[in-house]
Amino acid sequence: MKAIILAAGTGSRLKKLTKDRPKCMVDVAGKSLINYQLEVLKSCNIDDINIISGYKYEKIPFKDINLFKNESYASTNMVYTLFCAKEILNLNEDILLSYGDIIYTKELLENLTSKNFEINIAVDTLWKSYWESRMQNPLEDAETLKIDSNNNILEIGQKTNNFNDIQAQYIGLIKIRADIAKKLFNIYQKLDKKVFYDGKTFNQMYMTTFVQHLINIGTEVKAIPYERGWVEIDSPSDIDIANNWIKNYFTL
Repeated sequence: MKAIILAAGTGSRLKKLTKDRPKCMVDVAGKSLINYQLEVLKSCNIDDINIISGYKYEKIPFKDINLFKNESYASTNMVYTLFCAKEILNLNEDILLSYGDIIYTKELLENLTSKNFEINIAVDTLWKSYWESRMQNPLEDAETLKIDSNNNILEIGQKTNNFNDIQAQYIGLIKIRADIAKKLFNIYQKLDKKVFYDGKTFNQMYMTTFVQHLINIGTEVKAIPYERGWVEIDSPSDIDIANNWIKNYFTL
């Protein structure tokens, strides 16, 4: 299995914390975000690790990872960033795809990677209490995730005013089976580049929008539920929450 970490963005909502470094290098409880991911990945014997960076690319110091650059990071989004390393998807190996601004436990990762569906998506079933600790109105930020009785994802990534539309929350961690990974770039290239996708241009497409397209064309996309086991760093206040979570819950 190969890991791809998407870490090209500027992390503007972290303000001065990303003035001189990429978001994935922000310090949380004495260690960079990306260090936590690397440690968990290696503890699960995932040693082929690829980071796709962009902003402050030169500040990522690790010698034992493959580093790619999204030259257009300022005007693009997650899906575009992924295909900056499209050659990795064609190597007949499973792909673990992770956002660069999350920390997760070994147990959560093992739960995700133990399943062999076409696409596995880690989801948090206890998301609501976490969102309530981060913001006044969770519905301002949370997105839909509708799942059937067999854990097939039916809808993902839409805005909603109803908690019933959110059966869990996507955390930014996906396992893609090798045979499906090889098809992704061709599927992406066939999309109309002139239309908007959930209000975004083709180059600014969200990952959840692309996942929804995969669902719509018949790809097996399964929710792999877990109760918490992760944190996201999106704002300065998230760091305080993450510090406490790491102290009490983070395990390798």
